[in-house]
Amino acid sequence: MRKTLVGKELNTEDVKRFNRENVKVYGYKRFLKSLKYSIDGLVYAYRYEQSLWIHGFATIFAIILGLTFKIKLWEWAILFIALGIILALELINTAIEAAVDLTTTEIHPLAKIAKDCGSAASFMMSIVSIVISLFVFVPYFRDLFNFL
Repeated sequence: MRKTLVGKELNTEDVKRFNRENVKVYGYKRFLKSLKYSIDGLVYAYRYEQSLWIHGFATIFAIILGLTFKIKLWEWAILFIALGIILALELINTAIEAAVDLTTTEIHPLAKIAKDCGSAASFMMSIVSIVISLFVFVPYFRDLFNFL
């Protein structure tokens, strides 16, 4: 008999079964399941997270502006990197909030720090994305309206 981290005793047969069931098998079925889980995460986040909607609309707006102004390839690359990072950070923030909520139902200072820092990371990247978008689009607006 062997004790696990949660204090449950496991016999040798349990250990063999555990090791056999948790061996990662690579293949297209595992890839498709992984893809489904990712899509499930996106659907959840877009359904329940307001900030993801806001960033989603901002991303669509930036794409429309990029197509309208016919921005250069390197500008597309910079824009997509910035917008992709902010959307990914929003998803990570959602995961942090869910994990904290799963861990504790009471208001705890460390839970607050975890949630606030996740939110702050997302907020900081939002500001960076706005600045990057301004660097990309202001010259096009300047040329369009002949100012400066």
